[in-house]
Amino acid sequence: MSSLKEICRGLPLYPLPENRGRRKGIPHAPVRTPNLTAQEKKLALRNALRYFPPEIQKKLALEFAEELRLYGHIYMYRFFPEIEMRAYPIGEYPCKTKSAAAIMLMIMNNLDPSVAQFPQELVTYGGNGQVFSNWAQFWLAMHYLSEMTEEQTLVMYSGHPLGLFPSHHCAPRLIITNGMVIPNYSSRDEYERLFALGVTMYGQMTAGSYCYIGPQGIVHGTVLTVLNAGRRYLKAEDLSGKVFVTSGLGGMSGAQAKAAVIAGCVGIIAEVDEAALLKRHKQGWLMEISNNLDHCIARLRYDLYHKLHITYALNVSSFGFMSLIYVKCVFVQDARKNKIALSLGYHGNVVDLWERLVHELDTTGELLVDLGSDQTSCHNPFNGGYYPVQLSFEEAKQLLSTNPGKFRTLVKESLKRQVAAINRLADKGMFFWDYGNAFLLEAQRAGADLVKRGANKTEFRYPSYVQHIMGDIFSLGFGPFRWVCTSGDPQDLATTDSIAMSVLEESIRQGVSTSVKQQYHDNIRWIREAGRHSLVVGSQARILYSDQRGRVSIAVAINRAISEGRIKAPVVLSRDHHDVSGTDSPYRETSNIYDGSALCADMAVQNFVGDAFRGATWVALHNGGGVGWGEVINGGFGLVLDGSKEAEERAKMMLSWDVSNGVARRCWSGNDYAYETICQAMKENATLKVTLPHKVVDESILEPAMKR
Repeated sequence: MSSLKEICRGLPLYPLPENRGRRKGIPHAPVRTPNLTAQEKKLALRNALRYFPPEIQKKLALEFAEELRLYGHIYMYRFFPEIEMRAYPIGEYPCKTKSAAAIMLMIMNNLDPSVAQFPQELVTYGGNGQVFSNWAQFWLAMHYLSEMTEEQTLVMYSGHPLGLFPSHHCAPRLIITNGMVIPNYSSRDEYERLFALGVTMYGQMTAGSYCYIGPQGIVHGTVLTVLNAGRRYLKAEDLSGKVFVTSGLGGMSGAQAKAAVIAGCVGIIAEVDEAALLKRHKQGWLMEISNNLDHCIARLRYDLYHKLHITYALNVSSFGFMSLIYVKCVFVQDARKNKIALSLGYHGNVVDLWERLVHELDTTGELLVDLGSDQTSCHNPFNGGYYPVQLSFEEAKQLLSTNPGKFRTLVKESLKRQVAAINRLADKGMFFWDYGNAFLLEAQRAGADLVKRGANKTEFRYPSYVQHIMGDIFSLGFGPFRWVCTSGDPQDLATTDSIAMSVLEESIRQGVSTSVKQQYHDNIRWIREAGRHSLVVGSQARILYSDQRGRVSIAVAINRAISEGRIKAPVVLSRDHHDVSGTDSPYRETSNIYDGSALCADMAVQNFVGDAFRGATWVALHNGGGVGWGEVINGGFGLVLDGSKEAEERAKMMLSWDVSNGVARRCWSGNDYAYETICQAMKENATLKVTLPHKVVDESILEPAMKR
């Protein structure tokens, strides 16, 4: 077992660690098929070997070439660390600065097997959200961080540690860019080639910026989405007895089961990967699992269950345990009718589930689902992000590596079938939305019936959840603000929870608008529920949605608690890039930008640059995110609070910009909520002066003007 000191010494070369290859018993990333030419394969090998001195290159060349042949990428499995990968308390890292130690903690949390989707391939979530491209980069980055002073900045080029550069104490300690490819070459096929060559990588959002906190982050966003979907589509504040059907229990999508229960509804989530299903069940995030569609339907309708005499059982040898064995005369309540909050994982393809719900509608006339969505990794549909219904999971994985063209054809057919079933149910009253995973985009590209007449090219028959649900919340300045207690002590997290609730409650007492008050109340409810639902996976972290006022006030209060000793160690602030100003993404975060600028990425780049010189400890800019490579530009940050006056000033300055940048852009695009929010911000800060739009009040002047 390695120690933290050992992983800070740099690449272990003399002697070389034993090459154990891919470890058994853990999930692995799908085999990639980059279709490199012979010359490109040599280039990939040459690129990998440049991390190592000539005297060991011959030995490594053979195994690296084998990895490229077998897996489509050189991960350098030989250098997979022996250390238990997790977020150790910050004081245990052998660093010269607390900032560097905090970054190391966040990196190791992203690679913790309880957090990471494919830990040995350095994938945190989303099927291809890399922390690094290979293990040599991990060792080098950790070494640089251990040496870093407050007068240096570590620069990361798509996973590659370019090195430590002279800087000053006010500058970021870390600058990250991922996948910043020239726009004309930012295609999916080009990405596969460039990643195989080892020259770029897909950092997703919080994977490649070292800010992921496990699925808790998306649990909260999903809770808010489902609650607000109920308000908009069902006109319901109480979702008891309402049924939400979706798919995906992997990295971020694994949050859906827990979110459904917190929101109070019945959630049925399909998942083809048994390992992901069992992981969520073991964590307590999934209440029940079944591989039987009859049982799933029975949980929604007691009468049907009674007719079946309750004789269903899971395949025990497949699942490996007996927690969901049903025998004759066991009584199971109708979760829908009895308004029981339930999360049920269906081990199977979601297309089968949707088509079964259509069958129930056609044969009984009963619509069993109220809300629907999808959270498969459809940004990556042809490389393991979506599995076709025509094949079993194992058959599909095999086809993906042996005949990717056929796999692609089956995926497209499966997407069309899924949309056809969803359309049928939606016509009868189910409300479906796109969860920003590129599901509608890829389904339309596959030929599914998703046309919305008279709409622009970023709109479909069903809305993005940003368009209908979260867009106005973003425009109010609210987004996924989060923090990590680097002591690793749950008591510190409890203290920060109490601080956050007190801050929001005090803001309500001081007076806020009705729409802001509702969001504050939702988040106070969330904090209370979070403590009861064991949401911590990996680091001692919390997330809530807050506006500029709330974020700054919470940060200042936490920093003062550190100074006073009520919190024992520094706290790292960050957010999901999925926020008011962090991301330009026409099919998700900016899908409700209707002034023609949805394809422009100025906001995310300005966010990255502005955070850097306003005090962020590290900043990150990525090509790619939840909707895929070439479809989005996003920026993120990390900020270390250490109890100092300087940390408080950095938080005030940086967090204000991080929110106002996006609110101002959304205001200029014509959003009324953003207009009101930025005007209020200007009243509170005389140094903020934003260009406000003048609306065209009389639309009738446009047509005659065009005819002249």
